[in-house]
Amino acid sequence: MTLSVTNTLSGEREAFEVDDGEVLLYVCGLTVSDDAHLGHARAWVHADIIHRWLAYLGYDVRHVENVTDVNEKITARAGERNDWETESDVARHFTAEIFADMRGLNLLRAEVYPRVSEHVSEIIDLVETLVDRGYAYESNGSVYFDVTQFDDYGRLSNQELEELEAQGDPDERSEKRHPADFALWKADGVSESAVREHRKHEHDGALPTGQTWDSPWSEGRPGWHVECSAMSMTHLGETIDVHMGGRDLVFPHHENEIAQSEAATGERFVRYWLHNGLLETEGEKMSSSLGNYWSVSDALGELGVNVVRTFYAGAQYRTDQALSEDALAEAHERFERLQRAYETAMAAADSVDAATKAEDEALHDAVEATRSEFEAAMNDDFNVREAMAALLDLAAAVNRHVEASETYDYPGLRRAIETLETFGEDVLGLQFTGVDDGDATLADELVELVLQIREEEREAGNYERADDLRDALDDVGVEVEDGPDGPTYRFE
Repeated sequence: MTLSVTNTLSGEREAFEVDDGEVLLYVCGLTVSDDAHLGHARAWVHADIIHRWLAYLGYDVRHVENVTDVNEKITARAGERNDWETESDVARHFTAEIFADMRGLNLLRAEVYPRVSEHVSEIIDLVETLVDRGYAYESNGSVYFDVTQFDDYGRLSNQELEELEAQGDPDERSEKRHPADFALWKADGVSESAVREHRKHEHDGALPTGQTWDSPWSEGRPGWHVECSAMSMTHLGETIDVHMGGRDLVFPHHENEIAQSEAATGERFVRYWLHNGLLETEGEKMSSSLGNYWSVSDALGELGVNVVRTFYAGAQYRTDQALSEDALAEAHERFERLQRAYETAMAAADSVDAATKAEDEALHDAVEATRSEFEAAMNDDFNVREAMAALLDLAAAVNRHVEASETYDYPGLRRAIETLETFGEDVLGLQFTGVDDGDATLADELVELVLQIREEEREAGNYERADDLRDALDDVGVEVEDGPDGPTYRFE
């Protein structure tokens, strides 16, 4: 069965076809203004599974995922802590956190993780091209994309130009020719109103304004939308195969990416737009701004990577998914069924009761059925829910074989083990061995006990002993950070 995907641009299911066996994959990454939460992780994990499946099919996947480290939400948090003096300080802190979360989720590494702050020169070059080609104009030091000059504007989100609402901050609108025009370059730093809107603390003295750069139009900052186009084209070229992101990014972000990219190059920007559904909790989208989120690091500490990934495999990437205790309990039970079957198969295959000629036709049929059903499900627009069901069927077949047999079918068990490893580990990213999954409460309690002793040593003036305790924690993978409210820690 040939892989088919649902392309947001056409709204239809399409056969997946690329040139030369190489897939250029761009994933819209995070704005690093806060901790990553399980809604972000859902997009990460589905992109990771898609990457893994394309590699299984034999494609060479060039995966690029950006980091937005220039943004008014980041600027608004400057000064919140003593070590967060600037926008860059805040961005560096949360960038380190999301990379730790990515490794904790067992994600394949992208080829590069480009940051906006590293690509300002490419952004300025792109904006200059758009101005030169008549698609953008300067106004009071800012530069805006003229949506009326791009004939197909609105086709991704299925909107007509006359129906579009105004984009951007209210203070921009007097500078624009059309309400839907969007900023490519913003004069000056972050406005006081934007900082007040996004702040999480009271600022002492002057409000932060964020980083600015010289440009042909003004000292200023890049607009949000242009950043992804510049980074994508820098690392993947003018036309890419797959662009992924949340459904909430279709408009205006991805709509604007298409317009500015194709206006600049005259080439098609993306062949396949794949948009994942949202993670909901208590009927609302999980969101940092709503405060209804569960951070990735906390969830991994309590649930473990395997339960988290199994939970995400309970719904196809395009659908919305609800987070609940029942859904997590079901994910825990499903992973345990797979892991027990894997361990059972390994133990039986390695036992003296495993024989070369003890053929169990039902086990062989189950293995081949699982492989066929898993491949069909994944080629059906990456239907992980049905793919997981196929693996669970194999787990049941392994258990039936071992329970019913005095002499085990070694070739059948070996094939079952390979299937679980190939599809469960290599494609779904699960880890059947070598992972201490689940509740990390005991580890937390031990770290907190050491930190309490460390604080007592500091209060007693025994600073050398306190430093030794911090170094000891660092040696076992616990990073301690002292702050105004006391020490915090995370597992590296």
